[in-house]
Amino acid sequence: MSNVVFIGLISFFTDISTEMVYPLIPLYLVSVFGATPVLIGIIEGIAESLASLLKVYSGYLTDRFQKKKLIAFSGYTGGVIYKIALIFAASWIGVLGARVIDRIGKGVRTAPRDVLVAESIDKDHMGKAFGLHKALDMFGAGLGILITYFIIRNSGGEYNYKRLFALSIFPAVLGLSMFMFVKQKKQVRSINKREPFWKNLNKIDSQLRLYLVIVFIFTLGHSSNAFFVLKAKTLGFDDAGIVFLFFVYHAVAALLSIPLGKLSDKIGRKNLLVPGYFAFTLCYLGFALSNNMFGLYVVFGLFGIYTAMIAGVERAFVAEVATPELKGTMLGLHSTIAGIALLPASIFAGLLWNKFGPIVPFVFGASLSLISAIMLLVFMKGGKVNMDINI
Repeated sequence: MSNVVFIGLISFFTDISTEMVYPLIPLYLVSVFGATPVLIGIIEGIAESLASLLKVYSGYLTDRFQKKKLIAFSGYTGGVIYKIALIFAASWIGVLGARVIDRIGKGVRTAPRDVLVAESIDKDHMGKAFGLHKALDMFGAGLGILITYFIIRNSGGEYNYKRLFALSIFPAVLGLSMFMFVKQKKQVRSINKREPFWKNLNKIDSQLRLYLVIVFIFTLGHSSNAFFVLKAKTLGFDDAGIVFLFFVYHAVAALLSIPLGKLSDKIGRKNLLVPGYFAFTLCYLGFALSNNMFGLYVVFGLFGIYTAMIAGVERAFVAEVATPELKGTMLGLHSTIAGIALLPASIFAGLLWNKFGPIVPFVFGASLSLISAIMLLVFMKGGKVNMDINI
């Protein structure tokens, strides 16, 4: 479990850095470059979707060469380069480029990092391990947001975006230093001729294919969190108030990730994923219908509950059903499927916002989430999925 802790500390420090910046990006785009909701949706959608294409390939390389630690390290360096690129961005195109760098880094590191976590623990405690990792991740994110909140709150409204971007580099570098304590499980394998994974997709178990379809449908309604910022703006939140909303979200998710991860070890992954999808439905309905500040605090807290129910548990589910030699590829494929849907999701949300206002995009997302939850409840079996795929 100590290896999981060090991997979690990498995410802890990296997310301090990331969340010192992330809630400010929509504000930065609007106040400095005059961006519209559609443009923000395009920027976030392109960044997330381009990066998602790397996740399955990163997972494949992880399985092929067993350089999990090295590949993960290279991905985490993207977080440092991202902040530097933001400092020198002179237009919304520069911000887009910086976001692409950041999301590419995430696309590269996600699968090998998750494999490192999965290989550090036995199957009976995998939910706990991923819950612990997610808790450290979310605690770091919450701390990063809190740091930015106090900086903005004490600035009297006069703060420098680029100075905050520069400050966020330090915890990212500290996160990279934690790699010296991470141990990689060495495996000697005789690998036969390996075909590209896309030539073998028809061999994936039907239940897994159904699950990936459900993830895709669900993510089509899960637009960028930047729209949460826009919603908060419509209710009168200032920049510091918006940052604090994200702190509430991360604090709730951090506190619940470990106990809910352990619960999934006892009751099964599906029995937590289904109510998690229903929680997302309620959350997006809350974003659509909230008309006061207190209501939005409640919704952000609910979003933290959803994240704790889904994020670590979903990774544990994929990790435990994947064969050992394909663990990275399957984790990467899951992330890629979800990521591909983010571009149309964010663009469509921006178009709906411009055409109909802030209610419709969230109602649309809630509807797709409800459909996904029902599909998962009715069609997915409670047992484990078997996969037989040659890569």
